[in-house]
Amino acid sequence: MATIAAESQQHEHQANVVLPDGRKVVDEVSGWLRVFDDGSIDRTWTGPPEALPLMQPVEPYAVPRDGHTLHDLPGEGEPDLRVYLPELKAPAAAGRLPVIVQLHGGGFCISDPSWLMYHHFYARLACAVPAVVVTAQLPLAPEHRLPAQMDAGVDVLRRLRSIVTSDAAGTLEDPAAELLRQAADVSRVFLVGDSSGGNLVHHVAARVGEDGADVWAPLRVAGGVPIHPGFVRAARSRSELENTSDSVFFTLDMADKFLAMSLPEGATKDHPYTCPMGPNAPPLESVPLPPMLVAVAEKDLIRDTNLEYCDALRAAGKEVEVLINRGMSHSFYLNKFAVDMDPTTGERAQELIDAIKSFVARH
Repeated sequence: MATIAAESQQHEHQANVVLPDGRKVVDEVSGWLRVFDDGSIDRTWTGPPEALPLMQPVEPYAVPRDGHTLHDLPGEGEPDLRVYLPELKAPAAAGRLPVIVQLHGGGFCISDPSWLMYHHFYARLACAVPAVVVTAQLPLAPEHRLPAQMDAGVDVLRRLRSIVTSDAAGTLEDPAAELLRQAADVSRVFLVGDSSGGNLVHHVAARVGEDGADVWAPLRVAGGVPIHPGFVRAARSRSELENTSDSVFFTLDMADKFLAMSLPEGATKDHPYTCPMGPNAPPLESVPLPPMLVAVAEKDLIRDTNLEYCDALRAAGKEVEVLINRGMSHSFYLNKFAVDMDPTTGERAQELIDAIKSFVARH
């Protein structure tokens, strides 16, 4: 992220390091993840310590803070949900709210939606739209390779629909589920995802569209918002070759390794999961997608393939809007410190929120 120096060069891959318990490190990703020879994974952060506060979990709270409440809904055999509910004053409180389903990034291998980096943005977004925001912890690779994350995204929608369509008040045991049932308008669901979560926006929306409206009624995916989606090709793009990362949160080495760990065995980055605009993917004309708002960071390493995706959607006759985050790098808006302290980053984050608010209002 923008204000954290790119110190990942100091935390290079340390294959063949042996721990006191006898386990051997066989792969490592930029301080984020270590893979051992027995197949176990350690996601303890070993990178620059100044990044650690952004990864601290935020506990739920039923007493309003900054205009919203935060609730956890554990699932038994279903995805665990985290729900942001904005406080509304009459007369706005008369109706149900649209639902933003956040699909978190992290290269399919790391990340938790309870982290401060997500919390500060999605709490703010819930109040600004206003909307119910639903997040979920997705399965992580390499333990769970794609399409496990896409399956989980569909399961999140199924659980959301099940809660909201419960027959009557009082039938839900969890008070937070009842609050969600009362507040959410599932006929206006918007999928929002950062980085690899942007890939999930595309593929989960496509799956729902392929099933057909009758299968999902009354739930309807009204739009998708991939933010700096992790769309790439096996061959480096010009922006990958010419741009430089200023963040420990996104480097080419990190992206390459995470995708090698998360794509199906033997697949390259030209796989449809990471290159839906490529020749190995179904023609976009045949993919049933809702209207899309795609955010592209001007200084992103994968800017060019993001723009290629947008061009391919237009060429396929899809409804797509593009927001360019001028002067910004990959997932800049998740860095709360930069958003709060740097005027330009704060302004760009507000532009992103305003664009999402406008998009939801028009769909």
